[in-house]
Amino acid sequence: MDVTPLILAFILGIIEGLTEFLPISSTGHLIIAGDLLNFNDERGKVFMIVIQLGAILAVVWEFRAKLLAVTRGLVVREPVAWRFASNVLVAFLPAVVLGLIFHHWIKTYLFNPYTVAMALIGGGLVILWVEKRAFHPHIKSIEDMRWQDAIKVGFAQSVAMFPGVSRSGATIMGGMIFGLDRRVATEFSFFLAIPTMFGATVLDLYKNWHLLSVTDLPVFAVGFIAAFISAYLAVAALLKFISNHTFVGFAWYRIVFGLIVLVTAYSGVVEW
Repeated sequence: MDVTPLILAFILGIIEGLTEFLPISSTGHLIIAGDLLNFNDERGKVFMIVIQLGAILAVVWEFRAKLLAVTRGLVVREPVAWRFASNVLVAFLPAVVLGLIFHHWIKTYLFNPYTVAMALIGGGLVILWVEKRAFHPHIKSIEDMRWQDAIKVGFAQSVAMFPGVSRSGATIMGGMIFGLDRRVATEFSFFLAIPTMFGATVLDLYKNWHLLSVTDLPVFAVGFIAAFISAYLAVAALLKFISNHTFVGFAWYRIVFGLIVLVTAYSGVVEW
């Protein structure tokens, strides 16, 4: 077996896992990395879809205790558990509706390094703006959220359908703008990622099922495992990081990275 595809799968799996839940856009990084590594054909696009499942499962494993408690609460009809589940569902709905409407158009016209670079820069500027403002959060735990808060965060997340924006970044910044504490906004973005990413992944796999092949299984498995491990480490690190830090560093990273892509494209150093 040619080990080159396995190495590429490992690299892209690491990129997916490290960037999926940080406010820097995993989709944007994968589009750019796939373009650089010449792994952006139809087979490569299906691979990008599959490894997202690894990142999703990392979040499920990190918050397994909370998810099990909520599941038990739903069975015995605990009000807190039902409110939590309903808030996640309500926040998930905007992405479902808007995704079904614009999914094909976005995939066709916006999945390229240039739009990603501009979204990275724009998103970085938004983070700087949010962090500069003096917000006074009134929601200090996920259990304090109302459905009105959840729907606002859901619409904020839907902005991330534009590749390069960052689903977690849009959700966290939107949450902070709408009154969520920084940690609450971050944790809610993780829980909201489970149905959002799982739904998007299942939809993409359904539409591209004909491109899957048994011969690709080793490559997909390597990327899947790499995404799971790196995502698990990234989630744990981010939860510790936000206790004493802002997201300003991520904002400047986005801006610099986006500018590098645009400058290298304009100068002809890299043919994106």
